[in-house]
Amino acid sequence: MTAFTHALPRKPVRRAIAVGLVAAGALFLSACGDDGDDMSGMEHGSGNSSTSASASASPSASATTEPGSTAFNDADVAFAQMMIPHHQQALAMARLADGRTSDSEVKELAAKIAQAQGPEIRTMQGWLKSWNQPTATGSMPGMDHGSGDGMMSDGDMEHLKGMNGADFDRMFADMMIEHHNGAITMAEGERKNGEYAGAVKMAGAIVEGQSAEVKQLQSILDRL
Repeated sequence: MTAFTHALPRKPVRRAIAVGLVAAGALFLSACGDDGDDMSGMEHGSGNSSTSASASASPSASATTEPGSTAFNDADVAFAQMMIPHHQQALAMARLADGRTSDSEVKELAAKIAQAQGPEIRTMQGWLKSWNQPTATGSMPGMDHGSGDGMMSDGDMEHLKGMNGADFDRMFADMMIEHHNGAITMAEGERKNGEYAGAVKMAGAIVEGQSAEVKQLQSILDRL
């Protein structure tokens, strides 16, 4: 009887332990269910990552579907092909200033033009190569003196070569104003119709930079 009396309180304890184990099991199963949801979400996410990785591994696909990134159009190609020889002539004009100009401002501006347009030529040549398009290395069709693109004729360039001192400075400023205005017109067309982000950005820089230089050149003409 004494043993029975002492054993009696142990039943509720065992029952409590059993209940606790059941509850713990339920919690464990619930937690597993939650983990299953999380894993499902992770698998879904990893599926998206695979898709993203696949997409990023195929830039050629995005090149035709993501305007403003790697996509380009005919306007971008024409801009680069025409602006390269245009810049090359500006460089030729700028180089003539060395040894001919008598004006320090003209000399500094000529150096600034060369410093800006040389790297832009190389950048545009790189674009054309990456697009598998012909790289312009000389005059392009339609780029003739008097066509509004600002290009000088061979005669104009020879005339400038023969100038010195103030005569050179006046002719240089006058020709470069016309040349810059042609570049600005071309760049504005690229900003309106281009698709390749780098080309549109360069066009904006040309409009801004060369517009400021036109004002400076005009002020040089006014004081000479």
